[in-house]
Amino acid sequence: MAKVKAIRGMNDILPHETPVWQYLERQVRAVLSSYGYSEIRMPIVEQTDLFKRSIGEVTDIVEKEMYTFEDRNGESLTLRPEGTAGCVRAGEEHGLLFNQAQRFWYQGPMFRYEKPQKGRYRQFHQIGVETFGMSAADIDAEVIMLSARLWKNLGILDAVTLQLNSLGSNENRLKYKEDLVEYLMQFHDRLDDDSQRRLKSNPLRVLDSKNESTQQILRDAPVLADYLDDESREHFSRLTDLLDQAGIHYEINSRLVRGLDYYCKTVFEWVTDKLGAQGTVCAGGRYDGLVQQLGGKATPGVGFAMGIERLVLLLETLNTIPESEKVSFDLYIAAESKEAQSDVMQCGEFLRDQIPGLRIKTHCAGLKNINSKARQTGAKLILLLQKGEAGVVGTLWSEAELIAQVPLSGLPSLVAQQWQLIK
Repeated sequence: MAKVKAIRGMNDILPHETPVWQYLERQVRAVLSSYGYSEIRMPIVEQTDLFKRSIGEVTDIVEKEMYTFEDRNGESLTLRPEGTAGCVRAGEEHGLLFNQAQRFWYQGPMFRYEKPQKGRYRQFHQIGVETFGMSAADIDAEVIMLSARLWKNLGILDAVTLQLNSLGSNENRLKYKEDLVEYLMQFHDRLDDDSQRRLKSNPLRVLDSKNESTQQILRDAPVLADYLDDESREHFSRLTDLLDQAGIHYEINSRLVRGLDYYCKTVFEWVTDKLGAQGTVCAGGRYDGLVQQLGGKATPGVGFAMGIERLVLLLETLNTIPESEKVSFDLYIAAESKEAQSDVMQCGEFLRDQIPGLRIKTHCAGLKNINSKARQTGAKLILLLQKGEAGVVGTLWSEAELIAQVPLSGLPSLVAQQWQLIK
């Protein structure tokens, strides 16, 4: 009988990998907490219409990438391809948005049917940040600043670059689209196939084309910045002033448009050249019309999403993960003799009571080659117990170095001291 395997592009995250994920998630939670953001958790399945109305029916996501199915009642449901629409739906449904200022964040799996490749999967995981009720550029700057602080805390700030653009208002983009299409139609036969299709359905996405021939054509195309109204220009100027004051370096990319229909004014991406073609690690922008588009009252919004798989890959590539974060425990306890075996688990419970936060793994297998087996676990601290006439005695090792041998009563202070040294 053939073995059952995981669905292509939907990967297991194995025990030796999860410590890195947990490290990243802890760093994210700490930064967002320091800025006063509250966690919200939404279901992974929503009504299909939610994504059609928010993302746009003529986008690649809705046309080709969504996992959509009918339930037993014949209702069309979709595994969420992104988090913003669901967050807006939840906020509106529970009365959290109108005339209120809100700062939310969430994490979890998203689903898109596309060709799996390194750092890009059919089930992928995102951390998202969404803010509502604030129209000034200050909040645009804040979400960028907090992401920059996260990169700094993770040790990757020098490996990412912030790209900025303004899409202006809906009216600005409509006029720009008309002129862009008129320009590109002159070169229709020279455009790549995707760009020819997008020219009819979503012409701004042509600007995202990676095709060299299309990019050459775009060099002389109209630039969206020339179409912005005074309000959009002032908003963008305020944002760049705030970023300058904060010392955050950025590049203005006039071709940056983002792939979702709901964006307006500010759009941004954090990109890296350390991962090959998959260079975007975080992206977002302003979406002032989305709440109203989904049936609510006009409410400004701005946010971003970051891909966990890609960030984990970047952390591993740059080797910025602390060694202490690569294991799931701090102390390994084993017995050196049969007489002390029954004391192993009791010792573990004793130390957990005395040293909150200490991660302990106890040896529950046989005693053969116990010293080498303990060291093979990769634990920074190893405690070997033996029983004598005076009671249980523990010998503490730090990797291959003998630290001390003390009775059970002296273990908490010794272990706590060594634990602080390795943290």
